[in-house]
Amino acid sequence: MINLLVLPLLIPLLTAALLIFLAKSLKAQRILSVISAIGTLTASIILLLTVKKNGIQTVNVGSWDAPFGITLVSDTLSALLVTTSSLITLCVILYSIRSIGTARERFYYYPVVQFLLVGVNGAFTTGDIFNLFVFFEVMLMSSYVLIVIGGTRIQLRESIKYILVNVISSALFVIAVAMLYSVVGSLNMADISQRIAEIGHLPILTVIAVLFLIVFGLKGAIFPLYFWLPGSYYAPPVPILALFGSLLTKVGVYSILRSYSLFFYHDQAFTHELLGILAIITIIVGCIGAIAYWDVKKIVIYNIIIAVGVLVFGISVATEETYKGTVFYTIHDMIVKAALFLLIGVMIKITGTSDLRKMGGLMKKYPLLGWTFLVASFALAGIPPLSGFVGKLLIVRGGLAEGEYVGSLVVLLSSLVVLYSVIKIFMNGFWRAPKDYPGEENQPVMSLWVPGAILVLASAFYGVGAELMYPIISQATDALVHPAIYIDAVLKE
Repeated sequence: MINLLVLPLLIPLLTAALLIFLAKSLKAQRILSVISAIGTLTASIILLLTVKKNGIQTVNVGSWDAPFGITLVSDTLSALLVTTSSLITLCVILYSIRSIGTARERFYYYPVVQFLLVGVNGAFTTGDIFNLFVFFEVMLMSSYVLIVIGGTRIQLRESIKYILVNVISSALFVIAVAMLYSVVGSLNMADISQRIAEIGHLPILTVIAVLFLIVFGLKGAIFPLYFWLPGSYYAPPVPILALFGSLLTKVGVYSILRSYSLFFYHDQAFTHELLGILAIITIIVGCIGAIAYWDVKKIVIYNIIIAVGVLVFGISVATEETYKGTVFYTIHDMIVKAALFLLIGVMIKITGTSDLRKMGGLMKKYPLLGWTFLVASFALAGIPPLSGFVGKLLIVRGGLAEGEYVGSLVVLLSSLVVLYSVIKIFMNGFWRAPKDYPGEENQPVMSLWVPGAILVLASAFYGVGAELMYPIISQATDALVHPAIYIDAVLKE
């Protein structure tokens, strides 16, 4: 019997392989992609419910017991993130069918999206630090194809920077893993944690922790390693941007959260303080970008950087409350960012531009789009009772309890900047005097609006149902606060 834990990896992997052979038939590719994404989401939800009921699930690949073999581990945090990624991918595929264009679809678009999902879900599920690198590479190779697919001039220009940064980052990742292995003699994450506890604090471990922070900081776009993100994410079409913006940076943030709570907790005075300082600067840089631009894509892209800063601040405080806030906020941000990108994609389709100054009056013809965008904007800014409020509240409250007044204040003030930046899109794009847009009547507005609306609805339920979600979030946090829970489940002690 195939273990439930493997299905969110196996379904997209087999689908991707099958889709390559169906390159000639776009209709078959679209139908199979949607069915596969629904299957992956269903498997993820069942896995999440199983983990909630029965505790952490593990699979030893090839029947080699941990720590000698490769272990896949699904705790509540991992299962939550896999479920969220699967939902977002389903909505992006639905959106892509009517918007990405047949030229891109013929160029193996759907198989590559499935491979990207394999990499993302694998990174969330693996219990082996070298395998984390392997899944990162699967994810990155897929993103290399997606960033150039279509071959426009801006895509080709930005892809060079994107690939160069990630190749360097991958080389550093291998070096960091090799250094860690030379010190502890293991690649299994639970075993690494146990061995570090046995050998005690060594200065070399702080160096390795900082090296991992550079690697994951490049993936997650933390200051000063965010420089590649605004240009690279701006280049591809909106569905690809939605995937990148909601999933890829969160894999970097998850990796910091997992590694710093599981085995880099020995020199908190240095490593976590460094994290905290970088988080505050990241938020400030993101806020400046979000205010400065009049391009809808750029505004939401800089909001990605703000969110990464907020999450990293939550990790740096490293208390049970801030961990809960970080987990809650991560899932909220993944859903809302994907929704916002898909909704601004509809705006761009209608108006033919991403420049806010050339938009106006969309509310008159497309009220559903307008109100959906407004709800997503309020959720992003953290207006209660929507999903952004609970996570941010827990992070700020935890920060204040630990005396992190500057960081907590910056997180609070960033909410105002986020609100201003997205309301700027709403006021200029939807209000103002209506304009005529050539060819707007030919755009499939309703079918493009639905995937974004599904995500906004999911976000609204997540926020309003925060009380129902709280036990699951608490369970996800337990393994971060008490690494022994994770270690015992993996090593079967």
